Amino acid sequence: MQPGEIFIAKFPFGDVPGMKLRPVLLLTETLGPIPEAVVAYISSVVPAQVLSSDLVIDPGKPEYTNTHLKTISVLRLHKLATIHSASIVRFLGVLSDDVKAQVDTKLRNLLKL
Repeated sequence: MQPGEIFIAKFPFGDVPGMKLRPVLLLTETLGPIPEAVVAYISSVVPAQVLSSDLVIDPGKPEYTNTHLKTISVLRLHKLATIHSASIVRFLGVLSDDVKAQVDTKLRNLLKL
């Protein structure tokens, strides 16, 4: 598992207990003796107002073909979680190098790095 890959994983709800299967972008390799990774949430519900930390992914465009997402989605980089590697269910796709660079820039801006 490498950063820039998209998986289906159990992602925690923000306001209630529980997890839901959703697409996530792997932001780190698995780390630690109990392997965990930092992931970002991907939603098929594109908000009316896209935030500066969001990236709209249109699988109909060539740069997003390898994501293997079925519909236009939004990568929400302000919705991050650390999840156990056992929560990662299956591989879905990968971001192109150009899109990974956009993600890196958005994360640096979001985290003020």
